Amino acid sequence: MTSTLNGTVALVTGASSGIGAATARQLAGLGASVALVARRRDRLEALASEIEKAGGTARAIEADITDRAQAQAAVDETVERFGQLDILVNNAGLMLLGPVVGGDPEEWNRMIAINVQGLLHATHAALPHLLKAAEDSPRRVADIVNISSIAGRVAWSGYGVYNLTKFGVNGFTESLRQEVTQRHVRVGVLEPGGVDTELGSHNKPEVRSQMIDPFYERTEVLAPEDIADGVAYMVTRPGRASVAQLCIMPSDQA
Repeated sequence: MTSTLNGTVALVTGASSGIGAATARQLAGLGASVALVARRRDRLEALASEIEKAGGTARAIEADITDRAQAQAAVDETVERFGQLDILVNNAGLMLLGPVVGGDPEEWNRMIAINVQGLLHATHAALPHLLKAAEDSPRRVADIVNISSIAGRVAWSGYGVYNLTKFGVNGFTESLRQEVTQRHVRVGVLEPGGVDTELGSHNKPEVRSQMIDPFYERTEVLAPEDIADGVAYMVTRPGRASVAQLCIMPSDQA
């Protein structure tokens, strides 16, 4: 693929595995310098080394973005190291399924903290730099891509609070898009269907056996690279074109 992001800087949250790691590799391969943000430093450092051995540029930044100060520090470190910020990919997320009746409020709080508050903290910290890049950089455009889910457009029993967070991400994304699009910060949401990642592994054994494992057994799910391709498509459009919403699903997922 042609290097179309030369001279740009991207920050990817949740970069230690799955969609985040695949997206970081993809953007680095297109020429972007990539800040890798997550809590697992060992994985971040391994990914940064992999990217650099392949000829790219990356920096591992350990941070828990549910803490506003740490999210701000991650953005500050990115800009200090690379001099600018052109692309933010809000990928960090958590899916804990189960009924609302008798549900675990601690699990709900964890999902809200990562899926909603973490996204807000990273976005708030990044926006001044993105607006500056859109005004001053050679591309004259900047990008935010929020990784949501098809659970942000369709609700299912057992997904209640996860649905809540992803419907919220979709609504926030569209509102922010309308606010900053004429300042050439493109804001889009990418909604994956089933993907082969660690997302379901954090659930209780009974939830995995009843709600998650059967789906993966009957469905040829997507690879993280399929979603990374979608992110790359969104951020490499000409400045005149903005992809507000992109849904990528397995072919056999109804």
